[in-house]
Amino acid sequence: MERALIVGVHINGDKRSSAAFGLAMDEMMSLVKACDMQPVGRIEQNMESANTATYIGAGKVEEVRAAAAELEADIVVFDNGLSPIQLRNLQRALESPVIDRTALILEIFSTRAHTREAKLQVEVARLQYMLPRLVGLHAALSRQGGASGAMSNKGAGEKKLELDRRRLEQRLTSMKRELEEISGERRTQRKKRAESGMPRVALVGYTNAGKSTVMNMLLSAYVSNEEKQVLEKDMLFATLDTTVRRIAPLGKNAFLLSDTVGFISNLPHSLVKAFRSTLEEVKEADLLLQIIDYSDENHREHMKVTAETLRSLDAGDVPMIYVFNKADLCGMGEFATIQGGDKIYMSAKSLSGIEALLTLISGKLAGGYQDCRLLIPYQRGDIVSFLNENAVVYETEYRETGVYMEANVSIRDAGRFREYLL
Repeated sequence: MERALIVGVHINGDKRSSAAFGLAMDEMMSLVKACDMQPVGRIEQNMESANTATYIGAGKVEEVRAAAAELEADIVVFDNGLSPIQLRNLQRALESPVIDRTALILEIFSTRAHTREAKLQVEVARLQYMLPRLVGLHAALSRQGGASGAMSNKGAGEKKLELDRRRLEQRLTSMKRELEEISGERRTQRKKRAESGMPRVALVGYTNAGKSTVMNMLLSAYVSNEEKQVLEKDMLFATLDTTVRRIAPLGKNAFLLSDTVGFISNLPHSLVKAFRSTLEEVKEADLLLQIIDYSDENHREHMKVTAETLRSLDAGDVPMIYVFNKADLCGMGEFATIQGGDKIYMSAKSLSGIEALLTLISGKLAGGYQDCRLLIPYQRGDIVSFLNENAVVYETEYRETGVYMEANVSIRDAGRFREYLL
């Protein structure tokens, strides 16, 4: 296991408060562990502005180099984003491999991606990150010889750099094309789901807050097929693949529930951009369930990060229920408590909050439903089956002229079947 020395710089006057900087550094420890590395030390510095050459000052560079040698660190990890020049200069000065926060998260994402789409999204982000940093990857370029201009004789190192850049650009173009095809298929799937009229609910929140646990809680109660369960693990970014499942509680309207990638402070822009097609599930949802780890003392800061990320995705105005998970670890017991109509304190592990959570979800989605009385001809048994699966049916009566039904159906479905309304 590689040993990692963590370095973080708080720039005075930037948007991050001292508390937020401390949280980010604590988070870096978890990210390093999630990348199967062992954190062996942590160095912090306050600066008025970043050094353009090495990000940290010359004195701090020497301190980091000495600490890395003393702690026998194999790699130095910066919490901050480093420019290609800063990365190259630091590697030379520290005589050690150096990566920044973006590279670390990209590495974690690459090991967590399982579906073809997720793998492509991560690889596209990784290649976009690597392209401007190619020079730093070739420490020993040979000198250019011969005449200037078109007659120049380029050295082998420079030729290799150009070949690598061209190869990466071609690969990036090819992968973007394939990703666009998959994104088109996803858009088609979303369109079909929208046409079905079934409400869409999306799970959002900070990474490792318990989104997959909440999803599995609902699946275990209302979906008999165990293969529909999603990966549930106590680690950062345990799941990257968006999963959509149909939840059909007895006596309540069915809805589509989607799990999404977790958020984190300073999530690299390239990753947000690469995963944008996947995160469209959030933007087009009728309701969001923000899962919050209530036992984490920094949960309020996590909620701020989630709100900022949702705004960046143009999903800040989607109706939301705040699910304060792991409340049992805070002395609130295992039974769910609802507050204010949009907040619930519960423990997804105990399964005690299922009914309370569904009550909140049904209440939020109720505006899109209405009670109807229908008389459906016997030859339209497909409509009867549809309503039995997708509506709350109060009464069914077989009459001479057809099947009489009283049901709570979506407003869209009421419009589709208006010729059978009484």
